[in-house]
Amino acid sequence: MAESDKPNWPPPLDHEYTLKEDEIAFFKQESGITDDQALKEHILKVQSDAYAIYPYPCIRRFAFATLKISRYPFYKDVLKLGKERPGAILLDIGCCFGNDSRKVIRDGFPKDQVIASDLRQGFWDLGHELFKSTPETFDVPFIAGDVFSDTLIAPAEPAYEPVTGANPPLKSLTSLNPLIHRISVIHASAFFHLFDEQQQFTIAQRLAGLLSPEPGSIIFGSHIGSAGEPSNRSNASGGISYAHSVDSWKELWDGKVFKKGSVKVDAFIHEMERKDRAPDREGKYIATLLVFCVTRL
Repeated sequence: MAESDKPNWPPPLDHEYTLKEDEIAFFKQESGITDDQALKEHILKVQSDAYAIYPYPCIRRFAFATLKISRYPFYKDVLKLGKERPGAILLDIGCCFGNDSRKVIRDGFPKDQVIASDLRQGFWDLGHELFKSTPETFDVPFIAGDVFSDTLIAPAEPAYEPVTGANPPLKSLTSLNPLIHRISVIHASAFFHLFDEQQQFTIAQRLAGLLSPEPGSIIFGSHIGSAGEPSNRSNASGGISYAHSVDSWKELWDGKVFKKGSVKVDAFIHEMERKDRAPDREGKYIATLLVFCVTRL
C-alpha cells in the first residue's frame, strides 16, 4: 500500500520553529521582515502552502527552512570557484524554494552564473513568496523538470577533454542539455535519498554528464545514508529508496560513473537527531546523513 492510500496520510505538520540564529538573520536579510513574530508567522504560512503541493518530510518537519549549502566543509571551494573561475556555473538541483541558491549568491557566487531546477514549479514560486521577491527582483533562472526526462538532462558520458566555446546565456534555457559538460558546481542536498539504487545510479550518470571536466569541478551535498551496509528503506511516497554506505557511494562515483582515478570522492556519515525517526536500540532518534563531494582531478 502506498503511503498516500493509508489512513491519516499525510502526517500533520510539525510547527516547531527550529531556525538557528544565522538562519533567522538570513531570512530577515532576504525577506525584509525584521520582526521575529511576523517572520515566524510568515514562514509557517509558506510551510502550510508547500505541504499542500507535496507533503515531503523535509517540509513537515521544518527542514525546508534550514541552510544546507553553507554547512558543508566544501563550501569554501564552491565560493572560490565562483570568484576565480571565469564563467563558472552553479546548478542547484532539487532546489525546492531556492534557499541555498540565494545563500550562495549572498556569499559571493555571481548571480548570473547560478541556475536552479526542481520537479515542481510550485516550490520555486513559493520561494518568491517566502523571500518576498519576484522573478524580476530575483531573476535566477529556474527550470522545472524530471531528472529522468531526456528533455531536462539527456544521458551523456562524462567529458575528459577540455570543452570549447562560450556557455549559453542561462536565462535563455528551457533545458539543462545546453549545459552538458559545462557546469562547474552541482549542489544536490536531500535529493538522492528519494530514489532506489538504480535510479540513484542514473541520476549520478546524468549529473556527471553535466559536470565540467576542468579540474576542481564538483558535485556535492548530502542525503540519508547508511553507517553500516547499504540497504533499502521506505521513502516518503511509500516506495523503496536506497541508503548507500560511504564505501559504496565512493565506488559508485569513482569507477562506475567516472573512470577510475579521474575523481576524488570525499564522504562521511553525519548523525543528526530526528524525532520523526524510529528509535534505535539505544532509544535514540537518529538519522544518518551521507555528506559527500565528488571532485574532478
